[in-house]
Amino acid sequence: MRLHKQAHWAVLGGLLLACSVQAEIAGVQFSADTVSRGPDGQTTTGKMYVGANRMRVEMSHQGQDMIRIHDQNRQLEWMLLPDRQAYMERSVPMSSTAPGPMPTPSAETNPCQGIEGLNCTRAGEEDVAGRRAVKWEMSMTHEGQTLTGAQWLDVERGLPLKYQMPDGQAMELRMLGTESMAGRSVEKWEMTTTVPNEQPVQSLQWYDPELKLAVREEFPGGFVRELTNIQVGPQPDALFAVPDGYSKMEPPPASR
Repeated sequence: MRLHKQAHWAVLGGLLLACSVQAEIAGVQFSADTVSRGPDGQTTTGKMYVGANRMRVEMSHQGQDMIRIHDQNRQLEWMLLPDRQAYMERSVPMSSTAPGPMPTPSAETNPCQGIEGLNCTRAGEEDVAGRRAVKWEMSMTHEGQTLTGAQWLDVERGLPLKYQMPDGQAMELRMLGTESMAGRSVEKWEMTTTVPNEQPVQSLQWYDPELKLAVREEFPGGFVRELTNIQVGPQPDALFAVPDGYSKMEPPPASR
């Protein structure tokens, strides 16, 4: 029975996470190199392009080049396989609103908006690690059971500063200060994640207020992920479309 309940909390946790990334593509257009380094020193590189509500990520996986294109305006995502001149397409509805520019994150924006089955109620304002935050109480019904959680959104940034789940899982962000990284002013944040009966896990993020995303992340064990060579400016429309001559493939069936 305990495992069954944990599966329920995992469902709610996934929805909470979905709430926290609603503004993944927002604001400034730019390009950047992506770099991931593992504890063994192995490095993986790629490219990222962010346009007007569109994003393109170029990467290599197990020796195969891949390109992921996300178009929020059309609520579609494509996975391109350049070596095979082929692509897969899937629908990715992010909200129930009409296509258009994504709003700037706000603590007063209902974080459950557009997420089916999840309900949010504003429950006032509180301080989280010295920052003012709006508390949103969350609930959903799954297989006859009502699950509840809470999320605190930063009044200044609209970012999720904290969440709590009934099974004891929790996350909290704390701002450590500001730094200069590659000529850009960024904020250094510490994230503490807590799971019952385990030691808290801490990671670091460097958040770029202009780009509205983390440009560097350091995880336990020595794993690092960052953006370098950031170039702010409009991106060509051709980057966010399937090239001529590509054949459409059907995605593999979902595993059960």
